[in-house]
Amino acid sequence: MFAPVYLDWNATSPIDPAVRDAMLPWLGSRFGNASSRHEYGRQARAAIDEARARVAAAVGAHATEVIFTSGGSEANNLFIKGAAAVLKPGMIAVSALEHPCVREPARQLRRADWTVREIAVDRQGVIKASDWQAVMAARPALVSVMLANNETGVLQDVASLAREARTAAAWFHTDAVQALGKIPVDFRALGVNAMTLSAHKIGGPLGAGALVLDKRVELMPLVAGGGQERGLRSGTENVAAIVGFGVACELATARVEDEMLRLAELRDRLEAALAERHVRVFSAGARRLPNTVFFAVDGIDGETLVAKLDRAGFACASGSACSSANPEPSHTLLAMGVEPELARAAVRVSLGRDTRVEDVEQFIGCLGRLISELSNLAAMAVQQ
Repeated sequence: MFAPVYLDWNATSPIDPAVRDAMLPWLGSRFGNASSRHEYGRQARAAIDEARARVAAAVGAHATEVIFTSGGSEANNLFIKGAAAVLKPGMIAVSALEHPCVREPARQLRRADWTVREIAVDRQGVIKASDWQAVMAARPALVSVMLANNETGVLQDVASLAREARTAAAWFHTDAVQALGKIPVDFRALGVNAMTLSAHKIGGPLGAGALVLDKRVELMPLVAGGGQERGLRSGTENVAAIVGFGVACELATARVEDEMLRLAELRDRLEAALAERHVRVFSAGARRLPNTVFFAVDGIDGETLVAKLDRAGFACASGSACSSANPEPSHTLLAMGVEPELARAAVRVSLGRDTRVEDVEQFIGCLGRLISELSNLAAMAVQQ
């Protein structure tokens, strides 16, 4: 069976074989409810506790600070809505580049008399210092700035931002879903109050994530019930997915240093080839994830190019996977001041643990042929 080259690791990653093997017993003979008092339940509870310790260790947190959720979207909603529910209405400030699962719950707070402020970014996709200072002067109660952008790969200086937010008495949250496993991530060193993680970006299962939460921060739970997860996320735990998440965290952090170097070399190889063809690479002047290239070919629609690449055997994306049904240009690029026409040309390539040199070389060759083909068609259309 034909297997295309997978170049969409920022959307999701294939499950690591070691993760799958760790999960299998919990999909069969080990089926206890972790709240049960008998041996089956005790085994499930012990497995969850072990996974919690592994997730915490991966980000320099304490196991008691890890709240398991169904994924990054739920974790982001839990912090934003849960924090707002225990605070007096005030201002929530979110960066202009945030994922929809941060932007949308923030906007929903307007119904509860909260003010929403977007923090502007420059043309590289980095928080504008002047706008950040203006936001801090306005004394927000909540701030959310992602550690790594899912489209451009841009890294924000979250540690410095969180330090200033503490001075302003704001609770600071960072969505670190894209950063985990690609760069070292340290909850304590970043100095944030809350951090969001997801399993399926690092070779873990879909449907598992976590909110890493400073125990001094009080939240109202989104789901009330049996009081699981420190009372912040009721419901019988998905033991198999949680076990897989723990193993995936352990594997990802053990590999991260070597993978950073390897993937950066592949990324640079791809970007050098794009430069030869005068292709625009977004955020090329900013600190970025080592695996992400977001580019555009002027005059060639991104969706069209992605479809052609797919038929040629290369799976990549025209933007954020979670907004791929939206025909509008990338929200991230528009926030960076990119013209809508060029933003519609955007294509994202994201590399991962299975990506090899030959994959990148083959992609470069195929992309060159498709650019020539589509450019010629566009020229012929103009002549007609």
